[in-house]
Amino acid sequence: MLYWALIFFILAIIAGVFGFTGIAAASASIAQILFFVFLAVFVVSLIAHLITGRRPPLT
Repeated sequence: MLYWALIFFILAIIAGVFGFTGIAAASASIAQILFFVFLAVFVVSLIAHLITGRRPPLT
């Protein structure tokens, strides 16, 4: 999900350079939403890890 946020951020920068303000604003808002969703999922998984205390299996 962070990958998609970065893609939309780069798309917003490129669109802003070429003067497509509508596309740049839309891409920037999508990137912002995806970033906050990624951040929320990260915090939830971090809290779940701290509560359960389980470690991933070593291979």
